Amino acid sequence: VQLQASGGGLVQAGGSLRLSCAASGRTFSRYTMGWFRQAPGEEREFVAAIRWSSSTTYYADSVKGRFTISGDNAKNTVYLQMNSLKPEDTAVYYCAADSRLIISAIRRYKEYDYWGQGTLVTVSS
Repeated sequence: VQLQASGGGLVQAGGSLRLSCAASGRTFSRYTMGWFRQAPGEEREFVAAIRWSSSTTYYADSVKGRFTISGDNAKNTVYLQMNSLKPEDTAVYYCAADSRLIISAIRRYKEYDYWGQGTLVTVSS
């Protein structure tokens, strides 16, 4: 499984960005795809996830209502639309995938087997 994340950049507070994660190497219909982020000196934290099979989505409380995760099955690509960005959203964002997650594990980064390279999001105040 290969994951390729893109779309990071520098944006002012209140702005928007859309991250993409292109997946290849498997059929992803049974996978859970997640976005995590890691700020300098901080532990990697859960942002959002989506189950391909049901399109069920999950969000961290800190981004609920501002971020939207979605998937395009035809393109094997997952998106993270980030609106109303805040300086505290600044981090390296990673996409991840796993085929065997139970719901209680979705928010735990150590449970994901496959990771893309990170993409840096910087939000200026």
